[in-house]
Amino acid sequence: MLGYRGTGKSVISKILSKELKRKLFRVDDLITQTAGMPIPKYVEQEGWPAFRKLESEVVVRVSGEAHNSIIDCGGGVVLNGENMSLLKKQGKCVLLTASLDTIIDRIKKDRNRPALEEGLNFEETQKKILADRHEKYQSSADFICDTTTRKPGETAHEIIAYYKKKGWLK
Repeated sequence: MLGYRGTGKSVISKILSKELKRKLFRVDDLITQTAGMPIPKYVEQEGWPAFRKLESEVVVRVSGEAHNSIIDCGGGVVLNGENMSLLKKQGKCVLLTASLDTIIDRIKKDRNRPALEEGLNFEETQKKILADRHEKYQSSADFICDTTTRKPGETAHEIIAYYKKKGWLK
């Protein structure tokens, strides 16, 4: 599961895991466990480069264990081409998208998300990061679902139906 903050990766991956009876790996949770602290604190202490390095280490570890599983990736996993090569080698990547207004509405009160940019207001930051990552998200996706107006269960069922149609689910 790929996508920007607030697109529904965590909720939808949980539904998929339950419905498909597959193990769920949450990359951000594994980073928190490995770091021994919440992600915002880790980023504050160690910086974004250290976080991205740790994220890549977790992706390598999960990729080796995640056969027939669901991997809920953090929004920035696409920034590292090696991460995406590993993930695409192991399976198919679903990109969740949503409108900027929807994303802002969903994440504006979440304190567990460290700032991605300095010097911009919250809305400007989200718009800039989304634009910066757009091409990486699009090129990484095997399937794209817009979650702007859909309930998580509807999106999960759309993903399952698409995978079955493509013969990707066994």
